[in-house]
Order: sequence, then structure tokens, then C-alpha cells
Amino acid sequence: MEVLRQLDLAIADGEFLVLVGPSGCGKSTLLRLLAGLEAPSSGDVFVGDRCVTGLPPAQRDVAMVFQSYALYPHLTVADNIGFGLRRQRPRTPLQQLGDRLHRATRGLPAPLRFPSSREARIEQRVREVADTLELGALLDRLPKELSGGQKQRVALGRAIARQPAVFLMDEPLSNLDAKLRTGTRAQIVELQRRLGTTTVYVTHDQVEAMTMGHRIAVLNRGALQQLGTPMELYQWPSNLFVAQFIGSPPMNLLPVLSVAGGQLQLGGKRFLPEGPMAEALVQWQARGRAEELTAGLRAEHLKLAPAANRNLAAEVSHSEALGNEQLLTCRLLESDHLVQLRADPDQQVQPGQSVHLEVDPGGWRLFDAEGEAIPRPEPAAVPSGPEPVLPQLG
Repeated sequence: MEVLRQLDLAIADGEFLVLVGPSGCGKSTLLRLLAGLEAPSSGDVFVGDRCVTGLPPAQRDVAMVFQSYALYPHLTVADNIGFGLRRQRPRTPLQQLGDRLHRATRGLPAPLRFPSSREARIEQRVREVADTLELGALLDRLPKELSGGQKQRVALGRAIARQPAVFLMDEPLSNLDAKLRTGTRAQIVELQRRLGTTTVYVTHDQVEAMTMGHRIAVLNRGALQQLGTPMELYQWPSNLFVAQFIGSPPMNLLPVLSVAGGQLQLGGKRFLPEGPMAEALVQWQARGRAEELTAGLRAEHLKLAPAANRNLAAEVSHSEALGNEQLLTCRLLESDHLVQLRADPDQQVQPGQSVHLEVDPGGWRLFDAEGEAIPRPEPAAVPSGPEPVLPQLG
């Protein structure tokens, strides 16, 4: 069965890229292809300038952090972190015996310890990683003695210790509670920033995607829907799927008509978009394209306002108090569509109350019958002239 289709993706050195999409869209499969746990039916995988398509996982210079932590239950925290380091290079039986003697005698007084320079380097590296992840006091514990957050940090430590070219993380926070997930999320971002290691992070949580990634790749049904920065995807979704998947709450979608003069008609009211979308709509109309469109408005592009001809009459259906704001769900009286908007936390509204909604003229986003976004015009290139001559001072 074909899981991924025509997927071409280039990830910059040191970038934190988040793969996001619904369950079954191919996120984890793509990560397993990068790790070498699955073989592609066609195409190649490169790490840097090196083609690794035919190489086993151990030779790809990547480290993977799994959703289930995948810790060895019989090994201590220190030995779990150092596990990959001890298997990076083959050892002769005599060298392996020396390493085991070193580990067996490391708790004895110095004169009685069996020396191993390799084991000493590994132990030093394990201590450095443990200090980075605040695991120094837990090195002698077994996984069963750790909390979920501590287990996740050990799994991260095992990946970091090897100093790979790429980190691959497959939904590493999904088993943590909400509070711990938020703290660990910030820790992973800070850690990646300090280490500068290229990271590919898989999640189905679009809030994680928006807050963690330098760029986000949105997948659906095995195809790449859009690739860009979090704000590019939020402000300028490439299609209706991205518009609904990225952002909380999702973008409000309403049927509109494109009418002469760069206007939109929603029910019996006409609106004149502003900003880049105004020019895009004029160009769309100039090419004689279809009149029926889907309009998108983010929750912040609607606001409660006095009754006026240009405002939309609505009825409050539901209110969610979120502390710093209210999220209102309202039913438009003319079209019977539900929309969501943000309101001040002290705004007094009740279900069933009649209200009027003002539309931000710069907030319109438009999609054609196939669900593809009407593209915004490319910014005009600024001609490069001669360097300005600055006056002499003094």
C-alpha cells in the first residue's frame, strides 16, 4: 500500500522541522524512512551530502526518540544514556571484557578499579548529558523508579549522548500530562537551540507544531500540503485542509460570491477586502474566474460591534472562558452558519443573546471550488540602485 506520494522535502542544517497532520497521514512512516526502519519503494534519503538509502539505521548518523521511550528496564539511567555510545564501534572480546571489568569495579576504591579509557570517556559524556537534562541525581535508578517526564528525559539523553547529525522524534510528549508536556516542550526547544542539531519532530498536536518548529510540514493522506513557518501557515494557508488544521480555533469558513469592484458578498451584505487579498481578488475577477468562493476568517478577524449596516447580525450559541479571553461561538442569523471569535474576558454575553459582528477587512482569505487558496500577489522586487552617498559630519 502506498503511504507517501511524491514527497520532496529539504531540511536545512540546524533546523527544527515539525511534521504535523492527522492520524494515518504518513508522519511516522516518513520518520521511519529517515531512520532506516523502513525502505522506500522509490526515491532516496540523504543526510548531508551522503545518500543513506541503502544503509542500516546504525550507519545513518541519526538518533530516534520514540513515543514509548523504549528504555531498557534492566539498565540504570546511566547505562541507558550510554547504551548507544557503547555500540558505536565494534570491540574485540578482550576489549569487551576490559570494559565489563571497568564497570564492575567502578564503585571500588581507585587502586582496585580496572582502567578503561573508553569507558571513562563514555562515563564523562553520560555525566555531561545528565547534567544538561537535570538527571544527575537519577543516574543509578532503574526506569521503573522514574516518572513519565524523567523517562522522557532519559530517552532524550540517550539520543543526545551520541551527538548525531539528526534527531528524529516521534510524538515524544504524547504520554505526558498537559502541564508536564508544556514544560518538556520548552526544554526540547531550548536544548535544540543550544545543540544546533537538525531535528525532525513528529506530532499530531498543532499547538506543539506552532510553538516548537522553525518550519512546519503539513501532511494529509501521504501528500505534503504546505511547508512554511508557523505564521505563514497560520496567516496564509495554502488550502482548506491547512486552514482548518492549523490554528486553535480553526479558521471560520463561509460561502461568498465574488462580485464586481473587488467585493465579496456574504448573504445580503457586501464587503471590500483590504491588504494583499484585495489585489488578489481583483486579479481573480479580471481573469473571469468563478464567482463562488469559500472565505476564511480567523477568530481574531471578527469582533463584537454595534448594530450597523456593514455588520453581521448573530446570536450567541456558546461561550468558553479561557482566563485571558473568551471564545464565543455565534450563529449568523442570515446564513445560519456558526463562527467563532475572540472577546475580552469581561465582556458580558449570554447564550441566546443577539449581537453584531464586525469583519476585519484585512482578514479575508479566499479559496476556490477545489479548496485551493487564491494566492496573494508576489511582492514587487525593489530595484537595487547605487549606494547612497552619506554626508560628512563635523
